Amino acid sequence: MTEGPIERSVPRIFSPARRQARYHRALARQRVEDAARFVFDDMIEDVLERFDFTRAEPGSALVIGDVTGQLATELRARGFEVESAGPDGLDEEQPFPRTYRYVLNLGLLDTLNDLPGALVHARHALEPGGMMIAQCLGAGTLPALRQVVQVADGARTYARIHPQIDRPAASGLMSRAGFAKQVVDSRVLRARYRELGRLVADLRDQGLTGILADAPPAFTSSSWARAQAGFEPLREEDGKVTETFEILSLTGWS
Repeated sequence: MTEGPIERSVPRIFSPARRQARYHRALARQRVEDAARFVFDDMIEDVLERFDFTRAEPGSALVIGDVTGQLATELRARGFEVESAGPDGLDEEQPFPRTYRYVLNLGLLDTLNDLPGALVHARHALEPGGMMIAQCLGAGTLPALRQVVQVADGARTYARIHPQIDRPAASGLMSRAGFAKQVVDSRVLRARYRELGRLVADLRDQGLTGILADAPPAFTSSSWARAQAGFEPLREEDGKVTETFEILSLTGWS
């Protein structure tokens, strides 16, 4: 008896609709001159350093998820043919419509339900010898905020922080995706805050807020007051709270 293909069940952790809405909100907020963009600035700098280190020759490049638009601008200035896309115009969990010399994903890879499948599609979207670089938040991100929301929710805890990918897991996913060669690095970025509201605003500016499919209840005035109270013990001697962003960089060649 001939058996048909085995269908793989993909858990629905993230809401695609909320993901698109978050992306559009970040695009709008980035039009404000003083919008926070330090996470994306760091990601873009890392991508360009990798291009310089590998002596990447100009070619076709797909830039996914850059809400600042700066990576596309920089690559065009270097002679690359750039196509930009976001989650509203490109489904990363499906085959890409064409191939590119470079596929670059900023800040979106960690919010896909089918991450293994998305990496396979990204590899298939590369021309022979092409390179993919994906930058995303990894395990160890937002520990201060995690503590604060636990205090805010009290006895009833809700899932508010995304499940996070660590470096070994990312390496395993890249291997499974079938890249000819791969490198997975991580680095830590820290920001310091006097106010919890400023931290939340910075996350909104950069499209880094929650998009879980099972959305937790919105904060009430009382839960927000508890969150602010939970922020106080985290202050250091200068009165500021340090928040941590661990950034994963996944590089693979076809």
